[in-house]
Amino acid sequence: MSLPRGFHALSIRELGAGLRARRFTAVELAEGFLARLTKIGPRFNAVVTLTRERALAEARAADEIFAAGRDRGPLQGIPYGVKDLLATAGIPTTWGAEPYRTQVFDEDAEVVRRLTDAGAVLVAKLSMVELAGGMGYNHADAAFNGPGLNPWNPKYWSGGSSSGPGAAVAAALVPFAIGSETSGSILTPAAFCGVTGLRPTYGLVSRRGAMALSWTLDKLGPLPSSVEARFEWRGPPDPTLVRRRPWRIAVPKGVVEKVQPAVRNGFEATLTALGGMAEVTRDVEWPDFPWGPAVGAIVGAEGASAFLELIESGGLAKLRCTRDRWAGYGGAAVTAVDYLQAMRLRGPMKTAVNALFERFDVIAAPTRATVAYPADVEFQKAWPGFSGGPALIAGGNLCGLPALCLPTGIGDEGLPTSISFLGAAFDEATLVALGHDIQARTLHHRALPKGVDR
Repeated sequence: MSLPRGFHALSIRELGAGLRARRFTAVELAEGFLARLTKIGPRFNAVVTLTRERALAEARAADEIFAAGRDRGPLQGIPYGVKDLLATAGIPTTWGAEPYRTQVFDEDAEVVRRLTDAGAVLVAKLSMVELAGGMGYNHADAAFNGPGLNPWNPKYWSGGSSSGPGAAVAAALVPFAIGSETSGSILTPAAFCGVTGLRPTYGLVSRRGAMALSWTLDKLGPLPSSVEARFEWRGPPDPTLVRRRPWRIAVPKGVVEKVQPAVRNGFEATLTALGGMAEVTRDVEWPDFPWGPAVGAIVGAEGASAFLELIESGGLAKLRCTRDRWAGYGGAAVTAVDYLQAMRLRGPMKTAVNALFERFDVIAAPTRATVAYPADVEFQKAWPGFSGGPALIAGGNLCGLPALCLPTGIGDEGLPTSISFLGAAFDEATLVALGHDIQARTLHHRALPKGVDR
């Protein structure tokens, strides 16, 4: 048995079929991805720690279970990586920040434990923006191991704060990875790196053992549950069956007005690809609330509380990004009135957004207004003249709603473009079914950056 040429470009389902047909073993698969992580990962600052010993032990266990004729599910024997804010027993969990680069916990985060129970094989802890961006970073160079670089064009950022997961999946260093989102940290790197990202409903996935930044906004994606709700995916629909009604898709007013032309073209082409399967309603009014300031007040105050000891001890001075060394103090200065006002707004915000889902299945928008930012300039100086429309990322996170983003093609500087769909709470199945329909009609999700085959 041996790995086929181009194994790294196979989907999880294809890899699983190979394992079950005994065309290769889980150990061979783990070794193949470990080799890629070792050789290619440093090009993009994607990897913090290789978990080689653990990976090979988990892979051997998966092979033994296969040999015994048992099967724990579709992830058995499949390698993966996690953003380095998830605790892993006996392995450093650095939170991307110099003050914590030797930090080690005694047990796994709940997500990691459940993936282990499902037979998945942890091969790497992946890079992230220091403290998940909670101290106000404004530059890609905001992690102790350097800026996350984009496999499609390494002069550009891989996105944050899940910079490593985005780059690692795009470069086929792992078949899948777990990221986290407080306000854009799954969707942004997925969009910039041209991969699919799923942000779950707030509370659906356990955060036990994950670094806390904002207790009322943090989300991990995309597998286990921690509330009385489950994500059920029964596979793609029978192609012989016809969906009873088209997808009802809302496009908010102004959502494509100030985006790059290639981003807009990819967005429109994706909606067009659905053909008669979709009823697209344009110029839908997006609820008028101070989405951005509300997120800023909540993340600032809760992040300062989570890292109060670091702030008060002067530990911010050890952070990599210059802005992070002082902007964190602003979070500690958020007044109780401002924080409570922002929290009180979340009720009417949810009511207003939820009303849209009485008329529509999903709300669509370009994930970001531009392709990835240059890695060597401050964010506000990147791609001047373009800005997003309605604040779907901020709004979706404040309302705790799930979202799915998908690649739509290639734009400026050879970088990916992306579309995102916002769904109703605990309706991940609708998002995944819609994503399946789109990807059955497009091939952008199968594309790999040049050079990652070597």
